[in-house]
Amino acid sequence: MSNPRQKNTRPPAGEPELPPGSWASSAARRRNMQAIRSRDTKPEQMVRRLLHAQGLRYRVAARPVADLRRTADIVFRPVKVAVFIDGCYWHGCPEHYVPPRTNPGYWSDKVAGNMARDRDTDARLLEAGWTVLRFWEHEAPSECALRIAAEVGKRRACARAEKKSTDTGTDVP
Repeated sequence: MSNPRQKNTRPPAGEPELPPGSWASSAARRRNMQAIRSRDTKPEQMVRRLLHAQGLRYRVAARPVADLRRTADIVFRPVKVAVFIDGCYWHGCPEHYVPPRTNPGYWSDKVAGNMARDRDTDARLLEAGWTVLRFWEHEAPSECALRIAAEVGKRRACARAEKKSTDTGTDVP
């Protein structure tokens, strides 16, 4: 016989039980969080569609540097350009980030960790000679695509000029 003062920890009928040690505050929250995509988000797809329409080809969700366990949303390997389209909540957008009301310690620490990892990723890629472009999910895809195309075009022009100078033996300023 159960104690009437003991709180019922079982979920309502039809709700699955949370696994032991789960970070989720409820089964519904767990389902919601598991459904969030880490790649192929709408903002990414819109930017990629515009880049492809401009004739640019790229890698999706790829590691720019093989020994670095980080993936960029869009990678232009020959010219070393890595593009990240960050979600406002997960990466702490200064305009749109709203701290959570449920389990704030866990989620605030998680977002702070994401932001620190973003800065570390930027530093490591810059060290390796990459150009890092970061955009927020709320930025206009057309503006993002224009900035990406301009940077890729600039890097391609520099690479061509460098190759031409090595072929002819002249110095490029």
